[in-house]
Amino acid sequence: MTETYDASHITVLEGLTPVRERPAMYIGSTDTRGLHHLVYEVVDNSIDEALAGYCNLITVMINKDGSVAVVDNGRGIPVDTMEKNHKSALEVVLTVLHAGGKFDKASYQVSGGLHGVGVSVVNALSNWLSARVYRDGNVYEMRFSQGKPTSPLSVQKETLAELLERYQLWYCEPAPFIPSAGPSQIGGQQVPDTPASDPATIENDRRMDFLAKFGSKMTGTRIHFVPDATIFETTTFDYDVLAHRLRELAFLNAGVRIKIFDDRTGDLADYCYAGGLVEFVKYLNEGAESLHPLPIDISRKDAENKLELEVAMQYTTAYDEKLFAYVNSVNTREGGTHLEGFRSAITRAINSMAKRNGLIKENSPLTLRGEDVREGLTSVISVKMANPQFEGQTKMRLGNSSVKGIVDSLVYAALSEYFDENPKVLQIIIEKALSAAKAREAARNARDLARRKSSLESSGLPGKLADCSERDPAKSEIYIVEGDSAGGSAKGGRDRKFQAILPLRGKILNVEKAGEHQILKNAEIQTLISAIGTGIGEKFDPERARYHRIVIMTDADVDGAHIRTLLLTFFYRYMLKLIEAGYVYIAQPPLFRVSKGKEEIYVYNEDEMQKVSAAMGEKGVSVQRYKGLGEMNAHQLWDTTMNPENRIFKQVNIEDAMEANEIFKTLMGKDVEIRKNFIIRHAREVTNLDI
Repeated sequence: MTETYDASHITVLEGLTPVRERPAMYIGSTDTRGLHHLVYEVVDNSIDEALAGYCNLITVMINKDGSVAVVDNGRGIPVDTMEKNHKSALEVVLTVLHAGGKFDKASYQVSGGLHGVGVSVVNALSNWLSARVYRDGNVYEMRFSQGKPTSPLSVQKETLAELLERYQLWYCEPAPFIPSAGPSQIGGQQVPDTPASDPATIENDRRMDFLAKFGSKMTGTRIHFVPDATIFETTTFDYDVLAHRLRELAFLNAGVRIKIFDDRTGDLADYCYAGGLVEFVKYLNEGAESLHPLPIDISRKDAENKLELEVAMQYTTAYDEKLFAYVNSVNTREGGTHLEGFRSAITRAINSMAKRNGLIKENSPLTLRGEDVREGLTSVISVKMANPQFEGQTKMRLGNSSVKGIVDSLVYAALSEYFDENPKVLQIIIEKALSAAKAREAARNARDLARRKSSLESSGLPGKLADCSERDPAKSEIYIVEGDSAGGSAKGGRDRKFQAILPLRGKILNVEKAGEHQILKNAEIQTLISAIGTGIGEKFDPERARYHRIVIMTDADVDGAHIRTLLLTFFYRYMLKLIEAGYVYIAQPPLFRVSKGKEEIYVYNEDEMQKVSAAMGEKGVSVQRYKGLGEMNAHQLWDTTMNPENRIFKQVNIEDAMEANEIFKTLMGKDVEIRKNFIIRHAREVTNLDI
């Protein structure tokens, strides 16, 4: 390090260099989430065209070479030269941060990509990218590598074959045949065929006829790219991850058709929902028992037409709340002011209408709380507005303070009107909310009783917990294991300084089918809550977590997988913020120990065991299968599963909140038929099945 520090030490990163130097600042991470975020950034541009009323078809193609192409039938990125830059608008959009049409309100009244960095970031983080624009009957194309142009903007007339292929791709129907020169009728008399023309002239005639009829519909953009393997931890796109997001976008943008095709496997999905959010809620509630047949549908604009609100909501017999909030089709996972206004309006409207209709006496001290009126509610709220203030490029939370009051007012008015017209639905909802209030009171009493017994207080830790000596939560971890046998091995093998062990007896309650008051009566769940230290329900506080690594360590068999799923269901439904904070992990114990002489290798599946055995010569090889953690002695469990230098952990995170909700509902819910179909559909994917 030099002693002097002057202007010569200041570095200015030009162009897209900052993106390649600090990619996580722009796409959140360089793992699989960041990889798929590239596709979302491109698709969001197409959705913005749809929001502006110029696009109703979007196709995403995953190719065998690892590339992805996103094609839409929007207006097409402008290709004319910008006077200030002396470059085509296409090149500027793809190579300059904060360049785009999102800042010009004449071009986009509503947009999700307000920072203007999306497609340029994709370009910067791609090994190569090809941008093709269809405008004016021409095809404009430009290629890039790692954000830098590798070819100038080219232009050529689109061939008839390309036009017909593109028509069929977009409209999912054969392109109409447009005849060129041929016999015709003039004044009732047949006119001989026109003189034969060369093939190029005939194709051009047909092309011009086709454009004359369909030209206004045949504009669009295709972005085709391969992610840079030097940037990302993986460059393999997951069809299911992309398909889930595209389905979500189709629900949110009624009438927009979105397709995804995976050329690697032949998988194809075609999404289009004329019913929009109503169909979204019906989809979310598949298999659930609804309390009213049709979702409540709200569509309103504020007085100044600055905000458009859509809401669909339906109550079920479930105990939990499922709420998904969006702004300009962006999933605001951390909520924001639109969500605050929505929740406030529901509570006010139901209390007000309940008293007005005599369902709760006017002078009654009982007031239904937010959690009461939202129990069993599945709802989707979508706000479309100009100038949303998102927190960061990943847009997880809406910050516009004025939105809370606008949404509150619109939802309150709409619900009041709906309940006036549908008093039976109101009565059903009130009965559900009153039942929730009684259950809440019962749960409060159960908590109070438990506190008096000191079973939920950190000062009275459960007796079966073998705690660690470290008191800094950031340096502490707790292993949740099943049974005394596994607990004994874990306690014997752990590092007592920072590793705590909590053995549970058998399988905990399936919280997907139980209310909070029932859950709090379960001894194993009480023990778990007590050990973690955060409390539960309205008293839940993630800041009080006693460990920042909560490790689920179960046997590598079917029972172990079931226990793991039960625990994950509990954390997802009642301690979600611990998952969002990255505190929940799954340990990966080995399934086999393969040894020959003094050599021993631990492996995690049968295929790996066969390969290791073959590499050792086969003859004289000993294979031990671990059906349970208790079959491993203390030092083996430490060496393979608990030693930070050797262990394999999987951090639990939520890539797609909607899909996570669906999985837990399917696997742990009441509908047996849906679960059976899920098992049949995924049976071939199962490995290490212990029958």
